[in-house]
Amino acid sequence: MDYISNFFFSDFGYALLRFALCILVNWVIIDRLYYKKSRRRDFYFTFMLMSVAIFFLVYFMMGMDRGKATMGVGLGLFGIFSIMRYRTDTMPVREMTYLFIIICLSVVHAMFDAESDINIGVMADLLKLAIIDVIMFVAILMCERSLKIMNTKLIQYDRPELTKPENKETLIEDLEQRTGLKIIKVEVGGIDFLKDSVVLRVTYEGKGKANEVDSQFIVRKSQWRNV
Repeated sequence: MDYISNFFFSDFGYALLRFALCILVNWVIIDRLYYKKSRRRDFYFTFMLMSVAIFFLVYFMMGMDRGKATMGVGLGLFGIFSIMRYRTDTMPVREMTYLFIIICLSVVHAMFDAESDINIGVMADLLKLAIIDVIMFVAILMCERSLKIMNTKLIQYDRPELTKPENKETLIEDLEQRTGLKIIKVEVGGIDFLKDSVVLRVTYEGKGKANEVDSQFIVRKSQWRNV
């Protein structure tokens, strides 16, 4: 019993307690807030494993002495994520926001310095982290409930002549008849007159994957325009 007690009150044992709290909080945020709306299993997988990897990466980059965090930790993380930025597809804004939150919480839990408060005990330190986690959870919950996330989809359309502003109603009616979706807004992307097709981004009501994008369509942001 003394060995177990000494282990959990050691530096690494204390880190495992913070890790357990970190994973619990990140899982609640991902499963209860993010996945409930998006239903994106790929990002669910990414966020959870990113949380685990970032925690231990930061912890061991800082070294076993929790009080000697250096600028090397920040530079190391900057280098890692710079490489990731140029090796991955574009991520929707909502997913990018959740990724940033998950990374921040993992870094906070990994770098939390208990040495200044060692006299008041481990539980008091974990309580501080729990308060931070609750504040973050409530902030996300309020934003999710107050902001309605609309579903979007990219469609390759075979009637570019209907993308003229004066044909807006006809275009929406044709898309609703073909897709069965209640369309709110249509944006026009790249037009290929050789293949007689156009890429449309439609915003619609109903359940589905928020910000659903087909990776085969590559359209610059500057090319999109409202009908």
